[in-house]
Amino acid sequence: MRFAAYALVALGALGSSAAIFSAPAGQPTQHTVTIDGLQFSPATLTVQRGDRIVWVNKDPLPHTVTAASKAFDSGSIAANASWSYIAKTAGEYAYGCTFHPTMKAKVTVQ
Repeated sequence: MRFAAYALVALGALGSSAAIFSAPAGQPTQHTVTIDGLQFSPATLTVQRGDRIVWVNKDPLPHTVTAASKAFDSGSIAANASWSYIAKTAGEYAYGCTFHPTMKAKVTVQ
């Protein structure tokens, strides 16, 4: 009986210490969008203000990540390179590759 009580206390202590080491709510998150096969994956992404989005070009061709609104523009991203952007302003942003007009995607910043 005493052992069970100590076990519950120990488990309770572990539970509370786990909360201490978890990331605080509202911390920025990093999201990855892969460019492969002339597509952005995922094609739609929802992030929070302050989050970082990293586009990784796995195609053998250069690409851009250019918002239709001109809110962001990566310039040319070489093969096997990446570009990142910190989402600052809430809204929906359609974007694409200026080199390959059929490549389109959308990011929503909340």
